[in-house]
Order: sequence, then C-alpha cells, then structure tokens
Amino acid sequence: MAAGLKSHIWNNNLKSVVLLALYPVILMAIGWAIFWVGGVTVFGGQPRRFAGYDADPTMAAYESIGFANHMLFMYWPLILSGVAIWFMFSWFFHTSMIRKLSHSHPVTRQQEPELYNLLENLCISRGINMPKLEIIETHARNAFASGIDEKSYSITVTRGLMNSLKKDELEAVLGHELTHIINRDVRLIIITVIFTGLFGFLAQMVWSSVRYRIFYTRGRRDQNHAGVVMLVILIAFILWLGYLATLIMRFALSRRREYMADAGSVELTRNPDAMMRALMRISGRDHIPGTTADIAMMCIENNIPFLGLFSTHPPIAERIMAISKTTGTPVPELPHTGPAARNEVFGTRQPEARPNPWLIRGRRQ
Repeated sequence: MAAGLKSHIWNNNLKSVVLLALYPVILMAIGWAIFWVGGVTVFGGQPRRFAGYDADPTMAAYESIGFANHMLFMYWPLILSGVAIWFMFSWFFHTSMIRKLSHSHPVTRQQEPELYNLLENLCISRGINMPKLEIIETHARNAFASGIDEKSYSITVTRGLMNSLKKDELEAVLGHELTHIINRDVRLIIITVIFTGLFGFLAQMVWSSVRYRIFYTRGRRDQNHAGVVMLVILIAFILWLGYLATLIMRFALSRRREYMADAGSVELTRNPDAMMRALMRISGRDHIPGTTADIAMMCIENNIPFLGLFSTHPPIAERIMAISKTTGTPVPELPHTGPAARNEVFGTRQPEARPNPWLIRGRRQ
C-alpha cells in the first residue's frame, strides 16, 4: 500500500508538471491557427510579402502559413508572457476563484467547533498542518478539497452533509478529503480546472462579439462586415477547439484517486463501516445547485458525467464493495428514516432527490 501510494503521488506530481508545460504549447498552437485564419480570411488569398518573397496567387495557402509563422515568431514572447501572468494570477487567486464558483465561505473553530475538532484530530494523527475549513450553505450532501500548497489547502463541506451524517461518518468524509491533499490529488485537479477556464473565458468573449456583430449591427451589412463576422466566428471556433483540447487533460484525473482516498480515510479513522455509511447517505443527493461541472468533479461524489461523456467518479456501489472486500467489513444497513426525517434535512421545497441505488438494494436511508 505504501509503495502504491508513493507511486500515485509521484504520478500526480509528474502529471502536474506535464500539464503545466503543455498549456503554453496549446496556447501557441491556438495563436498560430488564429493567425492562419486571419491570413486566409482578411487577405482573401491575394499575394502578399510575408516570407521575404512575392508569392503568386496559386501559392495563397502557403502564403497564409507563412503569415502565421511570421506572426507567431513576432508575438510568441507576448503569448508566453500572457501565460506567465495567468499562471501567477491563478497561483495567488485560485482560492478566491474556487470559493466564488462553489459559493462557499470560510469558518472558524468558534463557528463550527465540532467540524473543526474532527479535522484537527485527523491532522494531528498524521502530523500535518491543518487545512482551512469552508462551508457551502446547501441541502446537498458533498465535500471537496482544494489548494496547491500548505498555505492554500482547504476542505469544503456542505451544510446538508453536516446535518445528515453522524459524527463518525462526517469524520470519514473529512479523512477522505484530507487524503486527497496528502496524495497531491488536489494540486492536479486545481491545475486542470483553473487553467482550462482561461480558454472557456476567451471563447465566451469572442462568441459574445460574434452575437453582437450579427444581431446589433444589421444596418451595416457589407462585404467587409461579413468578412469580419466570419473571421470572428472562425476565431471563436478555434478557441473552443483549444478549450476541448485542454479538457482532454481531465483524463489525467484517474478515477482510481477516489478508491485511494476511501482507503486513506479508512486508514486515518480505522472505521471502514463509517466510510461506507457516509457514501450510502451521500449517494443520489450529491448535486450542489448553482455550481459548475468543475466543482462537481472535485467533490467526493459526482453522479453526473462530465460534459455527458464520461464519469469522473466510480459508482458508489463499487466503492463500498471495494472497502468491504479490502477490510473484511460487512456492508452496513442504514436505519429507515422515512419521508418526514428527509424533509427535516432537505426542507419541503427541496426538489426530488436523484434515485439512490441503495434503495433498490433494500437499504433505506
């Protein structure tokens, strides 16, 4: 287990370095493509002098490539400077960005003494510094860890999780998230979430410009206007391709990380039964309203496939069976709570929860 954990941490660190190095390469490729589109669209294939010679009309395609190469050679320092500025911005403000995306707020020992003490005891048992604590005011049951170093590590839990889980179950969830920090999973996740967001932001800005030119400048429809609109559309398309390319980085986030975090929680708490019960209570009630897919990917459970394409987490049933088989602990039975007790937790206006697979197995919450 120790050897496997060290290998997992080493792989996470290596992937973090590779993704950081790949990011400016993708940005340079997008810049080249935008310059190439500009050469094809604006100049319309007319001969120009870009590569040090006069090209004839039959060489229009090569001329556009030469224009793109020339522009990239001129502006690559500016592009890399922009990447460096974004990296610095993300390094210093990623905590605020995650807080804004998740709608969480920090809490102190005085505000949440029980939650604070549970996490502090786990940190003391491992001899590590305690991360910050944050809470999302929602009836959903979920939690996630974030940060890239000891100064920025934090664990966020929902109010619904705190209200619906028993003390040992809540401790197991905290142990799960603390393991993500120990294993350096959170650093890799933050890199894929924050840096990918730049392409989405740029693509949305360009697409907004496209809509403005199409719907609010109808009185100026001429050949030049149509050409500019087409150019902006192509640029937006390229940016979205870049965004999708960076989304491929998400595949670096192996679903194995959740199994290892479950195992780490069991190792910290010495209570596999509590970890299994916590997962059963979370199952089907993990969706946090008003958050993005990026935040959902970071959580202890996410039953909605990312972009509808692939699952970011293994099924809870499989995770519970893995804990049961590894520790030799029987899968626990949760007591029947009934609709009245659920209304006390979720409120009468809470939308109907997603189907809980453990209800089908005859294990009522």
